[in-house]
Amino acid sequence: MKNDTDIIALRQPESVDDPLTEIARDGARRMLAAALRAEADAFVAQHAEEVLPDGRQRVVRHGYGPERSIQTGIGSLDVRRPKVRDRAAGQDEDKIRFSSAILPKWARRSRSLDALLPVLYLRGISTGDFQEALSAILGADAPNLSPSVISRLTGEWQQEYDRWQRRDLSARRYVYIWADGVYLQARMEPQAECILVILGATPEGKKELVGLQVGVRESAQSWRELLVDIKARGLAVPPEVAVGDGAMGFWKALDEVFPGTRHQRCWVHKIANVLNKFPKSMQPTVKADLREIWQADTRAAAEIAMETFAEKYGAKYEKAVTCLTKDRDALLAFYDFPADHWDHLRTGNPIESVFSTVRHRTVRTKGALSQKTAKLMVFKLVQAAAKTWRRLKGANQLPLVIKGVTFTDGVAANDTANRAA
Repeated sequence: MKNDTDIIALRQPESVDDPLTEIARDGARRMLAAALRAEADAFVAQHAEEVLPDGRQRVVRHGYGPERSIQTGIGSLDVRRPKVRDRAAGQDEDKIRFSSAILPKWARRSRSLDALLPVLYLRGISTGDFQEALSAILGADAPNLSPSVISRLTGEWQQEYDRWQRRDLSARRYVYIWADGVYLQARMEPQAECILVILGATPEGKKELVGLQVGVRESAQSWRELLVDIKARGLAVPPEVAVGDGAMGFWKALDEVFPGTRHQRCWVHKIANVLNKFPKSMQPTVKADLREIWQADTRAAAEIAMETFAEKYGAKYEKAVTCLTKDRDALLAFYDFPADHWDHLRTGNPIESVFSTVRHRTVRTKGALSQKTAKLMVFKLVQAAAKTWRRLKGANQLPLVIKGVTFTDGVAANDTANRAA
């Protein structure tokens, strides 16, 4: 007779039976252990020629440290870090110390997971919900993502942001800067505040985050406060050119703080403003005409195309023509800089591309929890994105710009003379 009292264990919702993931974790664990051993062996081999007076090798392997759990994107990995010993008996400052670049001494999470935490926090996940939210990929137990750990992380982010805001800029030089304001509506705040952002290009062609500050709006006073703070921390040499949209507050503040910096208006914003003054049926044709201006090979060709545009549409669409021509000099300033840099200077894309993901995330998640949260998360997201920023094209031309070499239609004066000869 069949026994109907048998108890069948049901799978719990939080448990996931995934052999593929287990195989991946086991393979990752083995590869990590092999990489750590190879790193330690390479360090010992690097000091193989250093020996003690009795002939013994000074730097040797010294077993393993205690096993610890590292949280990664594919779950928890239990690893033991190889130890290296310096046999020489001397002062601590004279000892040869081994520090793993793969697995730092106090690391408890992978860098990719550290980059994921700000995103989740920006999405509005509270500190107490992190373990539940990540249990699917990290397993049921995530000891390094407890509420207390997350709270400590947010405190560290604030301290890191404060240190970054106080950093010395006296040794820094930025040839170009891009400025923009990012509006983020927090769910717990009555109105959206503007995060003012400035990116800069170093003489080596690298892009860096120069300034980040919360303001009520893109007013001249808000921009002035940010620019004055940057200058007060040592940025004495003004940038050669600043790129931004038509927000008048920034340009007014820039002329007061860095009067020698030239203006370059973003063509993407200008085209959008001009197209808004035309019927939608005409916008494709108008956009093609505008492209003839900002894609022209020379300033003379661009000015001719702009005059043609004014003659073509001025009679019926005077406001659109005025919107374009009133910023003629600021729109065509890029012709006085190397042609390799035109793609970087004609638009604010270097800063827009960085914050497109920030805008997307805050829109999809209906904003961050608070403005403080938004500020810290934008800061952390930009830091993570900075690791993949590309250098400026034609970086070898930047020293010429710094020296004050004159460029005509993107060509240096000496090159122009040589071509004429």
